[in-house]
Amino acid sequence: MSLKGKTALVTGSTSGIGLGIGRALAAAGADLMLNGFGDAAQIAALRTSLEAEYDVRVAYSPADMSKPDQIAAMVAETAKTLGGPDILVNNAGIQHVANIEDFPDERWHAIIAVNLSATFFAMKAAIPGMKAKRWGRIINIASAHGLVASAQKVAYVAAKHGVLGATKVAAIELANLGITVNAICPGWVKTPLVERQLEARAAADGISPEEAGRLFLAEKQPMLQFSTPEGIGGLAVFLCSDAASTITGVPLSIDGGWVAQ
Repeated sequence: MSLKGKTALVTGSTSGIGLGIGRALAAAGADLMLNGFGDAAQIAALRTSLEAEYDVRVAYSPADMSKPDQIAAMVAETAKTLGGPDILVNNAGIQHVANIEDFPDERWHAIIAVNLSATFFAMKAAIPGMKAKRWGRIINIASAHGLVASAQKVAYVAAKHGVLGATKVAAIELANLGITVNAICPGWVKTPLVERQLEARAAADGISPEEAGRLFLAEKQPMLQFSTPEGIGGLAVFLCSDAASTITGVPLSIDGGWVAQ
């Protein structure tokens, strides 16, 4: 399908899942606002390469997703620079692992701010423009942990469950305005961060990275196969298509059977 003439804002898109989604949307013709942290020169090179590869306009916002004023400013800058956003992908996220009684207060607040509150503030800022055009696609990146829990991830699980609730409310409010709101719920995804974790686990246990990956997956997923940023990007593009125009308020799992158990 073609998204030519549309603008996508993808938070947390300088690497990993967010970059995979951004690439897929750009490949479909959407202009792109990147967001995230990283080396300025590397981000500039990424912008240039995406523009050259996909023949779209690419801009970048360094907005901190824990700061509501910066989120609003990023949406306004997207409108000023590229138009839109017609497509909003709330992907930025952080994690911390600890038992509840040991969980640092500041980590709780940070995870809720970035993983949940940022989704609310970005939707709040982007929806008026979508309403004016009577077309929009909001895709919130939740997680298998938006549907089920794991120990030692209280803030992340709470935030991702909250993302699904916010997704449903927005879908209901916007149901007859040409705007759909859905959540993608990935399981384990092969990103550079996960690859480094597997390499570390392999070195510690004296096994191959491939065996470390199999053991990692077997803890949760019946399908012993990682999802990919490219696969998640493909699902995001489908949700922007006319074929998905009546899909709204739905958590879509891409998790190798994790939550089917």
